[in-house]
Amino acid sequence: MSDDTKQKSENVDIQRRQFLLKSTGLLGGVGMLLALTPFIASWFPNRKTQSSAQPIHVDLHALAPGQKMTVMWRGKPIWIVRRTPEMLAALSHHDNLLRDPDSLVQQQPTYAQNKSRSIRPDILVLVGLCTHLGCSPQYKPEVSEVSVDWPGGFYCPCHGSTFDLAGRVFKGVPAPINLEVPPYRFESENVIVIGENEA
Repeated sequence: MSDDTKQKSENVDIQRRQFLLKSTGLLGGVGMLLALTPFIASWFPNRKTQSSAQPIHVDLHALAPGQKMTVMWRGKPIWIVRRTPEMLAALSHHDNLLRDPDSLVQQQPTYAQNKSRSIRPDILVLVGLCTHLGCSPQYKPEVSEVSVDWPGGFYCPCHGSTFDLAGRVFKGVPAPINLEVPPYRFESENVIVIGENEA
């Protein structure tokens, strides 16, 4: 084989190697990108998570005085209680038994930092999770349903924490602070929007 033919053969071999190296690198990069796509996509919230973070509208027409309803917002149970005049009157008789009767710890928006911890006294809106370990307390509105000194409200059977009908925690129980009041506003007389503050 002549030197000229040998040189042409070597040039063809070099070009083939370069083509194979570039093709392999390109295919490897595309493969890596395809392999990383699900991993990177897992960093972003899915549609269900995004929709659960949106404000929700709740119709209160069917909620009778003294009743509680539960809705879900951001994966948390939200309690809505239509309090009776008797329930509201009872809120001022046990401040000395409460850990934070004036709701000084920021567990509520400023518009709910009052005796009833609500925008409208008759409608109570709370996150239904105990502030001790995140259990879901039971609604026990009747006086002395749990103990002699307890005026009724919310009772966590897991560790014995008690809250009044404004979600304020009693002294001497494991829960350290009052139940949380989520952001909410009234859209109309009987429709509230949970997840948005008042203007």
